[in-house]
Amino acid sequence: MNGTEQVEYETRVRVRYGVIAVAAGLLLVVQALIQLSGPHTNVDELTLDLLTAHRRFPLDLIGAIVDAIALGALAVTLNWLHSIARARNPQNRDFIRWLAIVGAGLSGVMAVAYAIVIAIKANQFATTGNQTYVEADRLTTGGLIVILPLLAQLGSLLLTGGFIWISLNAMRVGLLSRFMGYVGVFAGVLVLFPIGSPVPVVQGFWLVSVGMIFIGRWFQGIPPAWASGTAVPWPPMGQPRQSTAVAGAPGRGARGRRAPEPATATVGPPAAVADSDGATGGRTRASTPKRKRKRRT
Repeated sequence: MNGTEQVEYETRVRVRYGVIAVAAGLLLVVQALIQLSGPHTNVDELTLDLLTAHRRFPLDLIGAIVDAIALGALAVTLNWLHSIARARNPQNRDFIRWLAIVGAGLSGVMAVAYAIVIAIKANQFATTGNQTYVEADRLTTGGLIVILPLLAQLGSLLLTGGFIWISLNAMRVGLLSRFMGYVGVFAGVLVLFPIGSPVPVVQGFWLVSVGMIFIGRWFQGIPPAWASGTAVPWPPMGQPRQSTAVAGAPGRGARGRRAPEPATATVGPPAAVADSDGATGGRTRASTPKRKRKRRT
């Protein structure tokens, strides 16, 4: 597929993937807000945690389902961004897409499974037994309670690698600006190390911004690699980009200003000096009589 065919294909589907990317960013923020709502314990105590989880069961399950949907949309976004970046640079490794797909899928499934298991354990603790610490510890040790978080952590690790790698490759071929490429790297790191706010603001911002680039509505303009269908690497840091002429307006820069015309150098002998009768001869400074100097008294 040449550059023209690649642009035609992307033009047909880019709005669809832009909507998916924007939805993924918004859903990631929504699921975090759902998890923050509802009752929470003020102290870290196992029996209180199970009783609170029993009251929070609907919210936690809904939040986990929304999170799984958001991660699925994230995987679709990263997969398509990788495919169009690889079309511009076939040297990009194809297994990178699977890091994002498997990582996002594993994280989403484990989130839902863990919410269900915790709800079952919390219901057992709240409705049966004597509700002691020993009972709570017995219900929450071993089995799926330990395995599911480990699998979710593995999914986060894989998703982080795919997130970072795909963002860098898209930036290198010119599909993302340097700013968006490095924000994507930071967003990928935050998947594995969620420091700061519990709301994934960085991931949400990056996905919504990438979605607007897909749609063609990004306020900073669309990188030139989207229009060419080929790789347009960014110049080195500190080197300004050369402005490209607008089609149909020769002699004008990218912002419509007329480009300065190069000065023409004069080559050859000095111009001839016209005589008093209008004829031009070969008189030069050497053949012109010198003026008499005024004698000082």
